[in-house]
Amino acid sequence: MHTFDVLNIAAAIVPDRPALITDEKEHSFSELAEKVNRLANALSKSGVARGDRVCVVDVNTPAHVLTFFAASKLDAIYVPLNFRGHREELAYPLRHSAPKVIVAGPRYVPLIEEYGDEFSSTLRITTSAMNDHTSQWVDIDELINSADHQEYIFPIDSPEETAVLLFTAGTTGNPKAVMLKHSSFTSFLLTSMEPPDPEVSEKTLLTLPLYHVAGLQAVLAGIYGGRTIVMQRQFEPGEWMQLVEQHGIERALIVPTMLKQIIDHPEFSTRELSSLKVLTYGGSSMPPTLIRRAVPLMPQVQFINAFGQTETGSTITMVPPEDHILEGPDEIVASRIKHLSSIGKPLPDVEVRVVDENGQFVSYGVSGEIIAKSPRLMTGYWKQPAETDQALHDGWLYTGDLGYQDSDGYIYLEGRAKDFIKRGGEMVSPEEVEHVLQEVPGIEDCAVIGLPDETWGERVVAVVVTGSGYLNVTEDLILDHCQSLARFKRPEQVIFMSELPRNSLGKVLKKNLRTELSKIDGTN
Repeated sequence: MHTFDVLNIAAAIVPDRPALITDEKEHSFSELAEKVNRLANALSKSGVARGDRVCVVDVNTPAHVLTFFAASKLDAIYVPLNFRGHREELAYPLRHSAPKVIVAGPRYVPLIEEYGDEFSSTLRITTSAMNDHTSQWVDIDELINSADHQEYIFPIDSPEETAVLLFTAGTTGNPKAVMLKHSSFTSFLLTSMEPPDPEVSEKTLLTLPLYHVAGLQAVLAGIYGGRTIVMQRQFEPGEWMQLVEQHGIERALIVPTMLKQIIDHPEFSTRELSSLKVLTYGGSSMPPTLIRRAVPLMPQVQFINAFGQTETGSTITMVPPEDHILEGPDEIVASRIKHLSSIGKPLPDVEVRVVDENGQFVSYGVSGEIIAKSPRLMTGYWKQPAETDQALHDGWLYTGDLGYQDSDGYIYLEGRAKDFIKRGGEMVSPEEVEHVLQEVPGIEDCAVIGLPDETWGERVVAVVVTGSGYLNVTEDLILDHCQSLARFKRPEQVIFMSELPRNSLGKVLKKNLRTELSKIDGTN
């Protein structure tokens, strides 16, 4: 199925139902479909055609959704960019994708204009009326309102053609642009969801940014299911709870750091959040102590752990709601607590294996690299054939994640291959040590890294953030708590910091930590 059909189906079944709600306006499904068609006509008239890239730099706004579906109609390629990027972080993706169109929020227009004539041949559209922008920029509402509404454009490409370029986080160098097909998204919808039911309505809260695959998949899932999507421009825990309460939100997708900020917020206990029925989390590792805190605090909520990568077209494994029910016989509760530290089981349309360094499947409980096969996988990295060949082999994606699978089929992460610590010939999983540290009362956040060591090659270093009021959390206390680990896994040094460097989805930037602490340590 083509992504063009996702909106068409919903608009045909529930035309008058609200599709998007923001703090500024509301669009029904039929209004959204009409605006998409107008925008597609306007872009076509401006010369946008098959294969052209259409970049969007903005927070979560309807402009993203309008642009995605308009590009889909034209067989063009939607390219959402990280709005938190500055200078080269923004310039590199723009140069690499060479867009025919740039759609930008008003706060990002000056950033793009810094590059002068470099993108002067590109059609520039701003998502909000601006009094001080140059004549190079066209307001998106003006463009839509002036476009033909009677001519209907239909895509001609196969669902197997590229629909989206999504840039990876780029924590180890320039980000790579992942090519995802229309079917990368629609195959997930067809196997996991039902189309709209005129008698059943739901509201979902969009918080994750649309330059992230999970945010984009959440929008497409919401529209395909005929759900009303309430868009939060950027995450802020107080506003998140206010939106849940105001709109009666039933579904939301968050990352672990967001969940922690929500349940730690001073207003959490006073907000009316009883409408919330399903809370999906992913994007980074969930500390076991955090999810075990959250479950009893939100007893009406079904929690789902969804794991995936940009390269996999979003979710490939899942820990289901029943594993979050920590009640019943002791052995069942113990088993479920163990499952909560996993990334779950593969979805029906995905194969997941663990392989050794020679690419051979390993037995249950044996560590190796996690690989995946699915119709949803990326077709490769845009204009990077060598990197594509490194990641894809015989239809399998080599994820770069290390882990193992237990006899029940659950998969457990042990960290990224590049983050493993090589100490004296032994391999140390940072995540295993982090899980032990997270059990220490008073440790609010932590990361385990390897720093250069003359004797061992690398030594295990724990970087921790303590909560306010926990002055008694000392290095000796932490090291004593780690005695349950094998000797070579135990931290040899503890460094206290006020906060850890993270990207926009809460993933710790361990490369930044290693670089910074190596300089301080004098070992770089």
